[in-house]
Amino acid sequence: MPRKARELSATEVRRLVEPGRYPVGGVAGLLLQVTSTGARSWLLRTKVGDKRRDIGLGGFPDVTLAGARQKARDVKEQIMAGIDPVAERKAHRDAIRAAQAKALSFEEAARRCHDARKDEFSNPKHRQDWINSLERHAFPELGELPVDAIELPHVLKVLEPIWKAKTETATRVRQRVESVLSWATVSGHRIGENPARWPDNLDQLLPTPSKIRKVKHHKALPWQEVPAFWADLRQRDGMGARALEFILLTAARSGEVRFATWDEIDLAAKIWTVPAERMKARKDHRVPLSESAIELLQRTPRMEGSKLLFTAPRGNPLSDMSISAVCKRMEVDATPHGFRSCFKDWARSRTAYPDEVSELALAHVNSDATRAAYARDELLPQRTRMMADWAKFLSESTLNGEVVPIRGEVQG
Repeated sequence: MPRKARELSATEVRRLVEPGRYPVGGVAGLLLQVTSTGARSWLLRTKVGDKRRDIGLGGFPDVTLAGARQKARDVKEQIMAGIDPVAERKAHRDAIRAAQAKALSFEEAARRCHDARKDEFSNPKHRQDWINSLERHAFPELGELPVDAIELPHVLKVLEPIWKAKTETATRVRQRVESVLSWATVSGHRIGENPARWPDNLDQLLPTPSKIRKVKHHKALPWQEVPAFWADLRQRDGMGARALEFILLTAARSGEVRFATWDEIDLAAKIWTVPAERMKARKDHRVPLSESAIELLQRTPRMEGSKLLFTAPRGNPLSDMSISAVCKRMEVDATPHGFRSCFKDWARSRTAYPDEVSELALAHVNSDATRAAYARDELLPQRTRMMADWAKFLSESTLNGEVVPIRGEVQG
């Protein structure tokens, strides 16, 4: 029978400073370990199954003598119950590490989500606005919260203060919060329903945006006044004026034109192919070029070393403001984007082209099945005639109110 260690008092334990292992009694196998550096800690030397184990019980004096004896008794009770305390402790540590690895704050998740989606944005300004809006409106409330702890009340706390006053912004923030939480779910950082979801969720608690939103339209001229504007525009000097001409002739968006390159133009086929990454619909868009558009490109000077159709003086793409400034100098209350509305109004008011033809010309995204069928076909012959008629209309010096003749039968 092994010799039973004498129970040391707390004072005697404090005097143990020489390196070594000292039985302290009270519980069989309980030792105070003193290292060469003077550090002292508690060990329980015991058998677990067929293995001899040295089980750490904490450092001295953080764990007192009485505390060490109680811990030793608890460990022995676990062993008697068939539990390996070492394996149990390791499993507990692993669970903590797993939880810590899984834990992610909303801000961290938002930045990772933004980075994962960065190639979806054709416009760097829109890419930056995506994260900026969350920084301004979501991070103050959600930023430090773990994504798996975010619930409906947290999302409402972000949205309610701005839902009516800044409806458009609030709608975008909601969509972006939903995207971040969806990313977190797929990435394994949260489970359950998305509290930023709109249908059958937030739509029951917040008014529908369309009911309260004040729609802000791009300023546009009446379509009947566009030919006079066009005549004046063609007399203006500068690359911004030429880019604006091309915007009118193609009914394209400013960003699509400002970043257009010569290798996108097929002069022989009279087609401009805008790549998917620069399109709002994220798919290539073919634009028929009228004779007026071809003539404009032929008289537009090319800058050496630049592939751009319309180049700023230093060889960079034109800014959106540089094109808008043309309208301001001409003292016209309109924006470059507004001429797309002029084109649409002209097509509806003065031609017999089906609505789907002008929608495709504008590269509008539609979920309607019939329009989706048109979109697959692209209707290039009809759109080619439409853009030629639009160019002819722009060149009219006076309006006579007659409907533009449609050459050939328009096919639906």
